[in-house]
Amino acid sequence: MRRGLFFCYSTVCAMVVRIKDCPMADSLLKNQTVLVTGASGLIGSNLAKRLVEAGAVVRATFNRTEPKDRAAGASYVQADLARPEECKKALEGVIYVFHCAAYTPGAGATARDPLQSVTSNIAIDANVFDAAYRAGVRKLVWLGSTTAYPPTGQRPVREEEMFSGDPFEKYFFVGWSKRITEVLARMYGEKLAKPMTTIVLRLSYVYGPGDNFDPAVSHVIPALIRKVVERQDPLEVWGTGEDVRDPIFVDDVVDAMLLAAEKIDRYDVFNIGLGKGYRVKDMLDKILELDGFTGARIQFNASKPSMIPVRLVDVSKAERLLGFRAKTDLDEGLQKTIDWYRARSG
Repeated sequence: MRRGLFFCYSTVCAMVVRIKDCPMADSLLKNQTVLVTGASGLIGSNLAKRLVEAGAVVRATFNRTEPKDRAAGASYVQADLARPEECKKALEGVIYVFHCAAYTPGAGATARDPLQSVTSNIAIDANVFDAAYRAGVRKLVWLGSTTAYPPTGQRPVREEEMFSGDPFEKYFFVGWSKRITEVLARMYGEKLAKPMTTIVLRLSYVYGPGDNFDPAVSHVIPALIRKVVERQDPLEVWGTGEDVRDPIFVDDVVDAMLLAAEKIDRYDVFNIGLGKGYRVKDMLDKILELDGFTGARIQFNASKPSMIPVRLVDVSKAERLLGFRAKTDLDEGLQKTIDWYRARSG
């Protein structure tokens, strides 16, 4: 699904929203022209719906794949953001930008072609930032990633530690591509004579309805949900099952994006996550229980690609400055994601 050099949507977007939980969206963005890049992906599709409900004039871009679940009232534009002229056209007249478009392969795809993340994402990001600046955009919120951090073991990583060492070796390519865009964000947001407000949200592991369940490229939660729903026997899990992730539900990510746009008027960076780690085998146990799959024969395959053993993030800065704390616990988020996938898998 996500082949090709210039992929302009994110798997990092889906379901509805919680306007009542995020009133700032109405006051800040109502009647404003807002661009959402990556509208076919997990985060972008959910965000577009939330913005429409908030009364924003929403323009949403996608590249090769038509959005399956469009936000009623949004205007959709097909654009290859890696092409400067198409990017410039998409940004015309825009006041706020939520840049969700990214190439985000799973562990297998990353192992097969690590440079794909670098070439695709840097081309897209450079064009979006430059076009936004020249269009006079007021604020740009960009979705970074905690994959760019150096390893910190069992200790949650803090925002100021980003450049204190290389990323984890298996994240070297994707991690440095994210760091390059962070430097770009700082240039536009802090170093120019007339800066553009740029806000970087470093996301932990995002999941939810609308995720990518394609086994060739899916991340751990949709991959496990598909295998459980299909009652695969044996049920193979890549890695040892001991890897630890901080899983955050997509609705909470959208909340964080709107809070950042409303509250921050300068260049800044924030970790966005649940603030709690779970082993892959713990998440699998929850999925099995929630979907009523008993007696599953689990086989852990350590020869398959996996990523950093432990990634925990310190989310105290987002709580302190944004007033953000994830509302959706893992059980609730997994149940919503399972229900969404079952309803569409036939």
